[in-house]
Amino acid sequence: MTDLDRFDRQLLALVQQDAALTAEQLAEHVSLSPSAIQRRLRRLREQGVIVRQVAVLDAAQVGRPTTFIAGLQVESERPELMARLRAWLDAEAAVQQAFYVTGEADFVLVVTAPDATAYEALMARLLADNANVRRYTTQVAMGVLKRGLALPVPAD
Repeated sequence: MTDLDRFDRQLLALVQQDAALTAEQLAEHVSLSPSAIQRRLRRLREQGVIVRQVAVLDAAQVGRPTTFIAGLQVESERPELMARLRAWLDAEAAVQQAFYVTGEADFVLVVTAPDATAYEALMARLLADNANVRRYTTQVAMGVLKRGLALPVPAD
């Protein structure tokens, strides 16, 4: 774990809310100069604390209004089969998040799609391309109460 001081933590909390803030705007909230902020942000990227910066889109406005939560069960946890499935999931844009989990399912996926028909087509491809997937279950999100990836960054 990287040692983060008070300024790093403040910056991380701010850029998680809006990564488009300029160093000058960040300096209004953090008691550092814009150049010091730029150096810190560069260091945090180089250390892998900041993995990437992305834009968060409104799913409905880009034609993906439906969110599905899928639980996958696999036949075998042989490393080569698991690696193939992981690569497939990583390459599939509709799979927003994928977790290797304990319990009844082996993987839990968060998937966006235009509708149930598109989701079913995706899952049919998943099964056709990954014979190791035994079965899957689906839950349809009826509404989104919270969507985000911001991590709590304690002040100290």
